[in-house]
Amino acid sequence: MSNITISLPEDSLLKLKEMAAGLGTTPEELLRASIEDILGRPEEFQETLDYVLRKNEELYRRLA
Repeated sequence: MSNITISLPEDSLLKLKEMAAGLGTTPEELLRASIEDILGRPEEFQETLDYVLRKNEELYRRLA
């Protein structure tokens, strides 16, 4: 198994820890399960990504 390191804002890390504790698991296990879920549904993820990009297209254009 390989490792990956990510940086999170402190408030996001706190929320992640609270959510994991509420589910009776660790933050690492919660993230691993979330990633496996996303990887298991690439079409749905891509559809959602496309929707968000289309919905915010004008905003992104203005910010560019």
